[in-house]
Amino acid sequence: MAGNVIDELVNTLYETIDDAPSVPLSNKCVIEREKALDILEEIRANLPSELKMANEIVEKRNDFISAGKKEYDTKIKQAEEMAKQKVNDHELLIEARKRANEIIASAEQKAKQIMEAATTYCDNAMKDTEASIGKTLEQVKDTRVAFMTAMKDQK
Repeated sequence: MAGNVIDELVNTLYETIDDAPSVPLSNKCVIEREKALDILEEIRANLPSELKMANEIVEKRNDFISAGKKEYDTKIKQAEEMAKQKVNDHELLIEARKRANEIIASAEQKAKQIMEAATTYCDNAMKDTEASIGKTLEQVKDTRVAFMTAMKDQK
């Protein structure tokens, strides 16, 4: 999972800065520019995979909703066929309509539940992904500011 890779890279960058030798009489440190830039480049390269994962979640949600709609359509078709078969007898017709309405109501309720569950699942997954990306971005920004401050102080 790219989130773990990004976390590891941020931790590596943090450790690089944390372990860097201090500049005497200051709160500054000396780090290898290439090493820090390489780590930041890897973080940048892995962020698109986080976005890809969010898109995959949306695609799964759409598949889930499509499957629910297909099941709903199948139930409706079954109910209609059942109703047509019982048209010959008035009592059977009344019973068929009642049963068809129950099946339709049941299918509509199930489709609604599936759509609500899919929406909740996707919303939660995307919130988690958004939080992860936001946290990583904030860590990268903080690290960049610290890095640039350290580099300016070195001059």
